[in-house]
Amino acid sequence: MKGNQQALVSPVVAFAHVLVVVVTALVLVWLLHFREGLAFNTHIKPKIFNIHPLLMIVGFILLGGEAILAYKTVPGARKIQKRTHLTLHLVALLTGLIGTFAVFKYHQDLSIPHFYTLHSWVGLITIILYGLQWLYSIFTFAFPHTKSSTRKKVAPWHIFGGIIIFILGICAALTGLVEKFTFSKLQREQEALVMNFTGLMIVLFSITVGAGVLLPRIN
Repeated sequence: MKGNQQALVSPVVAFAHVLVVVVTALVLVWLLHFREGLAFNTHIKPKIFNIHPLLMIVGFILLGGEAILAYKTVPGARKIQKRTHLTLHLVALLTGLIGTFAVFKYHQDLSIPHFYTLHSWVGLITIILYGLQWLYSIFTFAFPHTKSSTRKKVAPWHIFGGIIIFILGICAALTGLVEKFTFSKLQREQEALVMNFTGLMIVLFSITVGAGVLLPRIN
């Protein structure tokens, strides 16, 4: 059984990497082809909003998933894997913050109220927990003076918390797509297909990340 599990790790993780490319391509097609494009400073306000789904999905979700898989995908010593894990999470957090700022700016420019949807509530909770988790991880796992016994006690809770936050991020992404689908008048039927496929690929990515974490690494 263990041998069969090990044989599954490589294709599962490789498939997760493929899904990163697929989801990124779908998001770019949606925003650049069907929507107005991307810009921070423009009189075409939807361009400002479009930065939000791009950074939240490609940066926050996909990079966050890659950070979770770092211990299974990055070759070399555990110290290198840990640094990659923390760095990818930091980049994901920063892109998430920029993406959140973009939607705040969009709402502010058009006098749209903030935090009146389930998506916005789940998204805000997710990014706050993500930031707290990253800061706590720095003090617990990155500082050399932390006792190894403390790290061992905290590690299971760190993993559990990371999985919960990742699931919340997936929920935020999916509710965001549904919200945009509901509030916006879609240009054509093909756009709906792109958005639906994007949502399905995000769900599939979350499954492969979970499988990559649970299955043992091939040595």
